[in-house]
Parts: sequence; C-alpha cells; structure tokens
Amino acid sequence: MAAPPSRGHLYIISAPSGAGKTTLIRKIREQLPEIRFSVSCTTRSPRPDELPGRDYHFVSRNEFLRGIEAGRFLEWAEVHGHFYGTEASQIEAGLDAGHDMILDIDVKGASQVRCTHSQAHTIFIVPPSLEEMGRRLRERNTESEQQLVKRLAVARQELQLAPWFDFIVINDVLGEAFTSLLSILNACHCLSSSRADRLKALLQPQPQI
Repeated sequence: MAAPPSRGHLYIISAPSGAGKTTLIRKIREQLPEIRFSVSCTTRSPRPDELPGRDYHFVSRNEFLRGIEAGRFLEWAEVHGHFYGTEASQIEAGLDAGHDMILDIDVKGASQVRCTHSQAHTIFIVPPSLEEMGRRLRERNTESEQQLVKRLAVARQELQLAPWFDFIVINDVLGEAFTSLLSILNACHCLSSSRADRLKALLQPQPQI
C-alpha cells in the first residue's frame, strides 16, 4: 500500500502595493507549475491585466460578508475599502494532497494565517525605495493621487512589520529578486524538518538477511 503524500509547504508572500509581488509570483508559477497558487476572493473590480479565477475570484460585497459569517475564510481583511480573503478549504485540500501552496496576502492576513499554520514560511517583498514604489503605482494609472498618497502611507506602516517575516526580498532588479525568491522556496525543502521522514528511513535498522 502506497504511503500518503507528505503535507505540502505553505508559503505566505506579502508586500506593500507597488513592490512587484504579483509579477514575481507570476514568474514563480511559470518556473514551478507544480506549486499551487491560492486564488483569493475580493470585492474590488478586476484590473485590465487580471483574469477571474487566475488572479482573484471577484465576488460581490454581500457574498463576501456571507462567507465571513459562514467561516469560509482562513483569513480576511478590508483593504482600501475592498474585502480580500483566502478560502480555508482550498488551502487545506492542497496541503493535505502534498502540494506546495503560495498565499498572496497582506501583512494582517499573514499574521492571521501564521497563528493557525505555525510552520508556514513567510516572505516579504520590498521595493528599493518608497520613491520607486510611488512611481510604479502611478504607472498603473488606476487610482487618483489622493488614493496613491493613502497607499504610500499604508506602505510605510507595512514596511515596519518586515522584520517579523522569515525572509525579505528586495525587488530592485526583477531578475535578481526572482532568483532570490526561487532560492528561498528551494531552501525550505532542505530544512531538517522537511527532511525528517527521509532521515528516519535512513536511520532505521535494516533487517539482517
């Protein structure tokens, strides 16, 4: 009888708006298609380059509120007037099947998930500077200047929580940031806790023939 698959790794990736997190995650999904991406639910409208089901599940505010009442979400938050949440069933099913899972959530959501998944690996993406982050946000051309100022103020607060994360990736040069992120994912599989089953098998006494 085949042994059940080992439980997958849970990676939590957070960043302030404009740090380039979405681009890095897309590159990871292209390089490592076996990693499952948790598609969050949100009440905001899709951006021009976003597809329902790929980037987010876009739902109504009423549907989201009903989900909160029903305990549907592993974590949820209201950010800039919109709700975002991670469906608990999606994460648990993937991990139990042995799949590595990536969660793309904000710092508050990361703290919520870490409380229930203490073995999760937390990664924080930061921009090279606040000025560069502001430039990237303005290039999106999706928000007013007043909204951008608010986002930058929130970003300053989020950056203060960066030391709480296990890993920090500075997204200055995209290729270098991607290499760093990929190295982190690979290194997590080499942790002693990740190799415990293999070590146990190696150290077990062998039957005498």
